[in-house]
Amino acid sequence: MSDIVNLNQFKKRKARQDEKRRADENAVKFGRTKAEKSRDKAEETRETRRLDGHQLED
Repeated sequence: MSDIVNLNQFKKRKARQDEKRRADENAVKFGRTKAEKSRDKAEETRETRRLDGHQLED
């Protein structure tokens, strides 16, 4: 004999699993680590300071 299954719970669980799988795929495709983000921000700040240092005064 098989187990009784609540179809509403089954549908919700399947939807959550599908959403989690899609989120994981997007994280791999588009995501960046915190270290990468901080490195890029530091590089941008350094470049801005360098350009400001070369600016001629009026």
